Amino acid sequence: MTTYNDDVDWDSWPVADYLAEHYREVHPWDAAVIAHHSAGYRRLPPGGISRSVEFGAGPNLYPLMLASAASREIDAVEAGAGNVAYLTDQICHRPDASWLPFHALCRELNPELPATLAGALAPVHIVHADVRALPPGTYELASMHFVAESVTEDFAEFADLCRTFVRTARPGGYLVAAFMENMPTYRIGPASRWPGCPVSPAAVTEVFTPLTRDLDVTHIDVDPTLPDYGDSGMVLLTGVAEAV
Repeated sequence: MTTYNDDVDWDSWPVADYLAEHYREVHPWDAAVIAHHSAGYRRLPPGGISRSVEFGAGPNLYPLMLASAASREIDAVEAGAGNVAYLTDQICHRPDASWLPFHALCRELNPELPATLAGALAPVHIVHADVRALPPGTYELASMHFVAESVTEDFAEFADLCRTFVRTARPGGYLVAAFMENMPTYRIGPASRWPGCPVSPAAVTEVFTPLTRDLDVTHIDVDPTLPDYGDSGMVLLTGVAEAV
């Protein structure tokens, strides 16, 4: 039976297990994503984006750091209560020291980032909401990391979430995204099971081509230092939103 986004209790997402598996150190995959995205962010005027969005933020802080070089305000929109609690603790109190190397790499690749981790997170506003409820045309920049392919087993729903992601940006708005390639249904920690929708560079290109211009889709090979979820790498994207 196919699992859809609304079938899942996202409040029970295993935040601690996910962070332990992925973000307690900078893995080669993280470094590759940060390098790819930084090249795009360096083309944007420092502080030239009045408002950007992290679409389904989860507990991952480095996309927020990357956006801070260009964005005066960043909405981290997240539905899961556990992820919201983690973001609130990190941004409103003191971020975990494990994020410091991520900040250092982000700033090395884009010196326009604020000099401190706390400064890079200062523009972030946490929004506890379903991303599907975001009004269209709100943001000058939209960013999404490992969301649309990791919340459903249905390709049509994946494509709908990608269209919603693009629509959150104003026409002409900058887009940046990352997807797990060929992600099956997967586990985090010892037992929890989560939906996955296998996608490829060709599938991502097919979905985004009618919605964007200046589309660039890149593949990164699998990282053996990370847990084997059955994926075959990553798909990275930049582009500019068209009116949809």
